[in-house]
Amino acid sequence: MKTLVVFYSRSGTTKRVAEELAKALNADVDEVIDKKSRRGIIGFLRAGYDATRGKTTEIEFTKDPSNYDLVIVGIPVWNGRVTPAIRTYLLRNRGRIKGAVFFATCAGRAGMCLEQMEELYGDKALLKKTIVKKELEKGVRELKEELKALITT
Repeated sequence: MKTLVVFYSRSGTTKRVAEELAKALNADVDEVIDKKSRRGIIGFLRAGYDATRGKTTEIEFTKDPSNYDLVIVGIPVWNGRVTPAIRTYLLRNRGRIKGAVFFATCAGRAGMCLEQMEELYGDKALLKKTIVKKELEKGVRELKEELKALITT
């Protein structure tokens, strides 16, 4: 099964998880770049506001998700919601992703972001997983196992 791991990461946590998953699954990786600055305290506050308001943003990515059987999409949770970069990615690629898995990294709880991702995708995800930062290693290990089982069935 040809697999792509797509992610957006502000602080690096989601990037780390995405790269570990790609390595474990021998998958391609594509980082979604948000063209709007999200740095510093102002960027952090603007990020939460934009996520809460359901805003989209200007993005860059390189791989065509329609060339893959499975697309794994990872996000950090911003105020319990989908980041503008991944919101834009899912809307732009709606109908082009054959099978999707969603994961979210967060400090506490994911809020409604995984359900929002399904709405934006336009279908049910094959698997959804929240990884809490304080249990990152355990969460990544569990997600790898679940993905390997999904891919081999």
